[in-house]
Amino acid sequence: MVEELAARVKKSAGSVALVGEPQRYSGLPIECIADLRPGLGPLGGIEAALASARAELNLVVACDMPDVETSWLVRLLEEAESSGTLCVASRDAGGALHPLCAVYHRDSLAKIQSALDAGRLRTQEVLWELEPVVLESDRTFWNVNTPEEWEAWQAREHANAGNQLKHAR
Repeated sequence: MVEELAARVKKSAGSVALVGEPQRYSGLPIECIADLRPGLGPLGGIEAALASARAELNLVVACDMPDVETSWLVRLLEEAESSGTLCVASRDAGGALHPLCAVYHRDSLAKIQSALDAGRLRTQEVLWELEPVVLESDRTFWNVNTPEEWEAWQAREHANAGNQLKHAR
């Protein structure tokens, strides 16, 4: 799942890196950026990505979101480029806001570091401080973190594929 999502990010943004413990991901053919402050969760990962100074606009996607399509990632990047905002985030069809399916301008780094310095780790709270543009998707983005969630996602995908086959006949 990580490699498939990394391929989508690379196709959308031109490059890809995984943020996390390099030893843990050494078996993957993906560059890995270490957290600057290990143990601080997703916001610490966003800090590491922005501090790496790889790009002005940084597409951040959680590696547990198998439903995110390349076309959606491209749309996020296009909006970030045209809007000039610090952040463009996704809201899915179910109404869930996804700060880990978003584009962060490198200029948002100072606000993220300030939040981390103050011990504020809630990604959604810090997201609102960046005054994001929120793009509404007509899809629901699943987070797949457990074997049970993986099985449920696969069952749903299998059912969707069967329904699409019926409609194609």
